[in-house]
Amino acid sequence: MKYFFMTLFLGFSAMLYAQNNINGTVTDNYGKSLQGVSIHIREINRGTSTNDQGSFEFANLPKGTLEISFIKNEFYPIIRKITIGESPIALSIVLEPTLHQIDEVIVSTAFNRLQSQNVMKVEQIGIDALQKKGAFSAVDGLTTIAGVSQLSTGVSIGKPVIRGLSGNRVLVYANRIRMENQQFGDEHGLGLNSQGFESVEIIKGPASLLYGSDALGGVIYFNPEKYADNNEFDGDFSQRLFSNTNGTESSIGLKTSSDKIRFLVRGTTAAHSDYQVPSGDRVVNTRFRESDLKGGISFSDRNFSTDLRYNYNTLAIGIPEGDYGGSTQKSILYPNQSVRSHMISSKNTFFLTNSKLDATFGFTSNRRKEFEEAGEAELDMKLNTLSYDVRYSFPQFGKAELLGGIQGMYQTNENFGHHALIPDANTVDLGAYATAMIDFNAKNALQIGVRLDNRGIDTKAFEDVEALSKSYTSFNASLGYKASIAPSLVIRINVASGFRAPNLAELTSHGTHEGSNRYELGNPDLNSEQNIQADLNFEYEMTHVDFFVNGFYNHVNNFIYTSPQDYQLDDHDVFAYTQADVKLYGGEIGLHFHPHPLDWLHIESSFETVTGKKQNGDYLPLMPANTWTNALRTEFNHKNWLSKGFARIEVAHTFEQNNTSINETASEEYTSVNVGMGGTISVGGTRFDLHISANNLFDQEYIPHLSRLKADDIPNIGRNIILGINFEF
Repeated sequence: MKYFFMTLFLGFSAMLYAQNNINGTVTDNYGKSLQGVSIHIREINRGTSTNDQGSFEFANLPKGTLEISFIKNEFYPIIRKITIGESPIALSIVLEPTLHQIDEVIVSTAFNRLQSQNVMKVEQIGIDALQKKGAFSAVDGLTTIAGVSQLSTGVSIGKPVIRGLSGNRVLVYANRIRMENQQFGDEHGLGLNSQGFESVEIIKGPASLLYGSDALGGVIYFNPEKYADNNEFDGDFSQRLFSNTNGTESSIGLKTSSDKIRFLVRGTTAAHSDYQVPSGDRVVNTRFRESDLKGGISFSDRNFSTDLRYNYNTLAIGIPEGDYGGSTQKSILYPNQSVRSHMISSKNTFFLTNSKLDATFGFTSNRRKEFEEAGEAELDMKLNTLSYDVRYSFPQFGKAELLGGIQGMYQTNENFGHHALIPDANTVDLGAYATAMIDFNAKNALQIGVRLDNRGIDTKAFEDVEALSKSYTSFNASLGYKASIAPSLVIRINVASGFRAPNLAELTSHGTHEGSNRYELGNPDLNSEQNIQADLNFEYEMTHVDFFVNGFYNHVNNFIYTSPQDYQLDDHDVFAYTQADVKLYGGEIGLHFHPHPLDWLHIESSFETVTGKKQNGDYLPLMPANTWTNALRTEFNHKNWLSKGFARIEVAHTFEQNNTSINETASEEYTSVNVGMGGTISVGGTRFDLHISANNLFDQEYIPHLSRLKADDIPNIGRNIILGINFEF
């Protein structure tokens, strides 16, 4: 099968003519050839690696300016801008060694710089690293990043929280398009499997300049899995086992590439039973099952590049009702949710003489059903979203890079169940933006941008709610500055505004919200939320010590929240949607120490805090508790049978949360200990990655402040041992 795929794709490529070549060598600063350097051209989804002589080559490249990244562990990565013409280009690349530096290209920002060159501080972590920490899901893994937490319902449903903001205030991108999955509901999980993604980036703060409405609190951007290197066929199989839930996750992927065509496919299945708390009881109906299919095909020639991605995900999720007495069975009980999603994206790049045009189109179909018992669904919502983002950029305009574009979506919501939470509706977005990056010199850079948006919402009448037609317009801007004020000290200052139009639930709710056991009343007169946030970032980096401080102040006008009323409807307390100006402030601080000559030893510590208040001084609900995390990590190799070995121990202390809103209870402090180890093992001619981790090692009983099972006094998951293995072929 391997040779069939390679013959098919290489044969097709041979029919196409070759020109516009780049070749070269990569060495260290002593002139020694470097093997295994990863070389990638993001615009055309092509990659290769240096051979044992440190050489590489690309053929059939488009004319124009391309960004080529050179990355290898233990060396500082670099990006070179190369202008391609008819004549071959020869490069001599020199990489400088480092003991710890991990610096990747940031895709979620406008100009795709290395993080060390970026004006905005963006967190990035590889999906592989999250899985080695024993993460249950994509969102669960993100909570290891300072400033990110989750609003959870057991282990099956998790919603990302960035510096206290969640739901429709945090925008999620996957395969280069926005995810739309009825995210207004607290019990609506992300519905995204992490297998098939390369890494994830987190923008902590308003990012409406590039993303429009709903990026008021931040953006979580999942980068798709890369294609195989040129003229290669790759395959892998991974298996993860979870002790607490008797859970399994299996994934298999295949991919191959020629000079012009690339292809990949990946399938994943997962199943978990009810999770066990430290007392030994299991929480009824916290089980879930998931199937996921991802595929991609890419083509490029001298003038054009396209990348088509598809993702199908189906979830069956039990809805817990706060009871003990669960089991290790995996068949889903009632009540439950059935969620099916299709995501199709197409990113197209047209290479012009001194500029380029990027056009990304997407379609998402999300079908969410909720069953109280066997038979027809009580709730059945279908959300279809067409999106587009067209950008025109000048890679070099004097000392500046310029980018401008239009972006928008057309969305329809339909109901088919016995009841409806939100009405049938159409939503239309249209936005235009422009931004510039100015490099004054190698140490100083300025980024500025402006954007104008309009969102129109039209609904049909349903139950006791009249039809409405609303339009929301917003102007936003951002300004950022990065300066190297000393050889080891970098400062970043960013000020940006963002906005969020009211969602359908906030505008039209009129009934009992089963997830919170209260009667909610929408408000058709709500205005858009509009915020402005200031961020200050200091980074101090020396050979054996890294230190950072992030501080922010976020002021939000017309913040939408539910306010308790003094009467009941249908035997439930009434909560009405209203608005007020609020402020959120806090930050993160961290230290990474790797002493010489113990370069294999890493000591890491971080602290995060956020406070949210209304204009009357009352605290906002669901603010994450302060957390202090300390970790000890080692890296090692052993002769010829173990490489990339690691071991870690992490102690996370979460402080009590007494800054609570009306009708919100406080939370006690707790400490959890997580450990793990693993590496790449070679036995004979077989190589595989093996890792094992134990989360909540001492079976500590605790209830996170953002757990939706907190009202039922249900603790979080107890000790969980995760075994993972991955074979490449």
